[in-house]
Amino acid sequence: MQVNELIDLVQNVTRLRCESQNLEVKKAAVGCPRVHDTLSAFSNQQAGGTIIFGISEPDNYHVTGVYDAQDLQKKVTEQCKEMQPVVRALFTVAEIEGKVVVAAEIPEVDVLQRPVYYMGAGPVRGSYIRVGESDEPMSDYEIYSYEAYRRRIRDDLRVVEPDGKLLMDNEKILQYLLNVKRNRRNLARNISDKQILELMGVYNDGRPTISGLLAFSLYPQAYFPQLCITAVRIPGSEMSPADAESRFLDSAKLTGSVSDMLEEAVDFVGRNSKNKVIIDSNGKRRDVPEYPLAAVREAVLNALVHRDYSIHTENIPITIEMYNDRLEIRNPGGLYGRLTADELGKAAPESRNPALINILELLEVTENRYSGIPAMCNIMREANLPQPEFRTSRREFRVVFRNAAAAESSPIFVRDDSAVYQCKNKDLLAFCAVPRTRQELADYTGCTQSYTMNYLIKPLLQSGAIRLTIPDSPRSRQQRYVRSDMA
Repeated sequence: MQVNELIDLVQNVTRLRCESQNLEVKKAAVGCPRVHDTLSAFSNQQAGGTIIFGISEPDNYHVTGVYDAQDLQKKVTEQCKEMQPVVRALFTVAEIEGKVVVAAEIPEVDVLQRPVYYMGAGPVRGSYIRVGESDEPMSDYEIYSYEAYRRRIRDDLRVVEPDGKLLMDNEKILQYLLNVKRNRRNLARNISDKQILELMGVYNDGRPTISGLLAFSLYPQAYFPQLCITAVRIPGSEMSPADAESRFLDSAKLTGSVSDMLEEAVDFVGRNSKNKVIIDSNGKRRDVPEYPLAAVREAVLNALVHRDYSIHTENIPITIEMYNDRLEIRNPGGLYGRLTADELGKAAPESRNPALINILELLEVTENRYSGIPAMCNIMREANLPQPEFRTSRREFRVVFRNAAAAESSPIFVRDDSAVYQCKNKDLLAFCAVPRTRQELADYTGCTQSYTMNYLIKPLLQSGAIRLTIPDSPRSRQQRYVRSDMA
């Protein structure tokens, strides 16, 4: 970063008196602090982060300066070399109020090299992730998720023990074989049915795989009770800790094969939705569900085919939670590989479970054309409803659909004729009374960062209601957005 950017950043920190997802401050008046945890956390997250040395958090974020800028950079570099892989920090030095501060920009590391960890502690105890303004130890599953991607571990091909052939739907398998031979003609030549099932990942050495079990078993939950969907209808907008199953308006545990669970999930949402009655020009009645069921089907199907099926998550079900104002669908396992939430629907994702997806494509359950996200968005747009929200972490992926009531009662946003969300009142401008980062704005709106910036903030910038704190460098990582009438 430039010196003036560092000065602006320090001024913002001392005024706001807080750290953030991408910013950590350290007091370094009498020596170099230990920063291995923060080096790991910033390296393991999208966009990395910045450490500012010379600000004391315990002293109300007062600028105390560093003991020796040259030696500090040397000591921090030594700590960077103790990381696996080595971290390459970029330093900037500035003088503020007669005190010297040092910024160390920590770049994100490619997913294939994660997790970055302190070699002195090892990957299990030395890997960290950023949670808000805190560096938290990675869970065993978070560490495994990176290892699984790096080593290309195929959990959808795990062999099921004990043997589950007796519970397989043989008629469905025969239909599948016909579809394979019709659509994969090279497999129809001199290859036995048994060999086809092995090649396609249904069986492995005569034993069913996770994919085979989920696609063809009459009851996969006999082996994995939690590879199911739990669905609830909640009377309100939040789930209270006091809520018991008896207080749900409806609840169900959806089991069976992937196709069974998919249809049961759509049926659950349909029967628990508030339908709107429309009388067309011919006087015919048409019931319009609260949530377009085609979009719900796409979201549930995505959860079933893209969830993590490793031993770390096999006891975690997919969940469907229906509230008064929204529908949430969650599955264990975040986005796979390098894909980010902002790229959903724009780039072809890497598949966590390619064998299962291939099987379901031939069973005509899914198209396998990476069209699920765009389809959801288009369906919601055509229904004049808010766009679906996608939230992801290493542990979980969540889709949120908001209904018409939520859109109409929202204190922040409203739909206009051009199908773009715009500011409805002063809440968003009030939030920007102090400079805000892109991530802070996205967290406040509850939308993705890309959607927030393109459809909510951009119009306000164009109208002059909001301004950039660094207008000469619009794409700066230190960019903030503030109400124009604020100093």
